[in-house]
Amino acid sequence: MRLAPRPSTRCVAVATTLLLLAGCSSGSGSGSASSRPAPTSSVPSSAAAAPVQVKGAPAELAALVARVYTGADLGGAASRTAAAALEARQPSTGRVTGTATTGTWRGQQVAVVTVGRDVTLAVAAKPGAWRVVGGWWPSLDVPRPSLGSGPRWVLALGSDARRGQPLDHTRADTIQVVGTDGRGGAGLMGMARDLWVPLATGGRGKINSAMALGGVRAQLRTVRNVTGLPIEGYVVIGFTGFKKVVDAQGGIPIVIPRTVDASHAGIVIRKGPQTLTGAQALAYARERKTLPDGDFGRSRHQGELLLAAAVKARLAGPGAIPSAMSTVSRYARTDLDGERMLTFLARFYRVNPAKVGRGVAQGGFGWAGGQSIVLLGPQARSLFADFADGNLS
Repeated sequence: MRLAPRPSTRCVAVATTLLLLAGCSSGSGSGSASSRPAPTSSVPSSAAAAPVQVKGAPAELAALVARVYTGADLGGAASRTAAAALEARQPSTGRVTGTATTGTWRGQQVAVVTVGRDVTLAVAAKPGAWRVVGGWWPSLDVPRPSLGSGPRWVLALGSDARRGQPLDHTRADTIQVVGTDGRGGAGLMGMARDLWVPLATGGRGKINSAMALGGVRAQLRTVRNVTGLPIEGYVVIGFTGFKKVVDAQGGIPIVIPRTVDASHAGIVIRKGPQTLTGAQALAYARERKTLPDGDFGRSRHQGELLLAAAVKARLAGPGAIPSAMSTVSRYARTDLDGERMLTFLARFYRVNPAKVGRGVAQGGFGWAGGQSIVLLGPQARSLFADFADGNLS
């Protein structure tokens, strides 16, 4: 079953999948989530180069951005792909004024610098050691963005770990594959938890049991094997983290199409426009027993929440990414480094709204070992094949 997102928000629904699972920031996007905004940094111009000012940037980052705009050699201060993209740039001859926002990801500093329609993505593996890892620079006549090559996919997981349980060795309550084709298309694919599949740990079982049996990397390998998609990494978060980040962003404004009795949580979510708290959003995302289509309806609810959160993300723009990444780092676990995560998220601000889709991998019902299961059938396999280019449009 393919559910088409609403045109006004679908261009960022996929981008916010990971951020919603770990708290997409609804703030202005300026400054780090954990530090005071940095002052404006200025870099003197040479005789032929324009003066460069970057508000909110540490001095080392401002100096690096100045090298980008004056045409100076970047040396080792750029990734291979970013250096290749910037090699033929035309240096700016006018005054350059930009704004930097910073955050952290797995102990790495990350930054987004905007100059008009230009965006520079940078990462520092250690304090002060900034490196350009991607971006897009139309003002410098760079023809294409540098955001990693070809299709890319990331696995977003919600863990059902309770207090005292390991986040990454319990069942996966949410399994979503987020993808982008690198040419303006993207997709979000939910997977029913009860899909009966071969597990990376051996034997067959429900797809969400792989993490409980072998850890989050076993869950990643299982989803890779089942879908045939070379998913590059994962982000996993638990219930408590989800609730905290939703509350931290002031809740999620949404229009509920029909009243839902989230019996497992003792919460009734009324039909109509409202702003969900963290507890309400989690209940809405997890309820399935009272829904006529069970787990498939649950996946649909998750998509509705993502679409609602997308409105805030779209208004905030790329500068909000570092703050959101900081929030993710506080509550989630991942195997993606700062460069891969930053460039992956930034891809979704280059997406064509007409080339984004959503789907849920589902199938018929069956029984195995006395438990109800979902059989992996033609619908799911067709969806996997459709997603092989990173696009579900």
